[in-house]
Amino acid sequence: MIRKIILCASFVLLSITNSVFAQRVTLDYFFNHEVHTVKGVTTRYHYLWTDKASSGFSIWGDIFKNQGATLDTLGVAPTVQNLKGSAVYIIVDPDTKKENPNPNYINAQDADQIAQWVKAGGVLVLMANDSANVELPHFNILTAHFGMHFNDDLQNHVIDDKHFADGTVVIANNPIFKTAKQVFLKDVCSIGLTGNAKPALRATNGAVIAAIAHYGKGVVFAVGDPWFYNEYVNGRLPAGYENDKAANDLASWLLSQATKK
Repeated sequence: MIRKIILCASFVLLSITNSVFAQRVTLDYFFNHEVHTVKGVTTRYHYLWTDKASSGFSIWGDIFKNQGATLDTLGVAPTVQNLKGSAVYIIVDPDTKKENPNPNYINAQDADQIAQWVKAGGVLVLMANDSANVELPHFNILTAHFGMHFNDDLQNHVIDDKHFADGTVVIANNPIFKTAKQVFLKDVCSIGLTGNAKPALRATNGAVIAAIAHYGKGVVFAVGDPWFYNEYVNGRLPAGYENDKAANDLASWLLSQATKK
């Protein structure tokens, strides 16, 4: 009887411990709120944790969960207070008017609130896109806090499958991507760097396409493409491309940075 009580108490303690220390990974649903109309019904889509189609982030979400994290979303403007419980906050592909007739642009107040949260120890992920498919001017209000600037250009442009290799990025001795050796990143914007911001990945021509910056107690990872949505981590890429490993590597690194608070 005593043994059963001890086992039960241990199980409860383990459950409490897991719930307390599980790191929350929050995906922005405010600046990216794309809608489309199918058969007369307008719904959200693109870069959602719950979307299992090619356009969704369900696979990357599962990777985070497999590493012990919990998933969350933020459908309102970010503040220090409503980000307080998040270890990682991810902003992907802020809307243009083409994607949302009434986009929520990042403004100076939003940027200040996010920067304060990072400075206190938050881990921020910024995923842009090529300039034809993302709202960069307001996004760069935020990136300026961290010595980064998403450029209005197009790197790793892939015309069609015959030119697939134009999206190849070779990785070697990278402190973030420790297992992925070759990945696919197409139609990416480059990133200008100042201050203590450093390159994390480069295109074959040397352009910076991913970067990191330490800011106060926190850290920022930026990349010029949404990259890890399901289409590029579901195993359909040609042999030799390891986007699935890269997604796992980045998740591990982000969560490890969050534990250093």
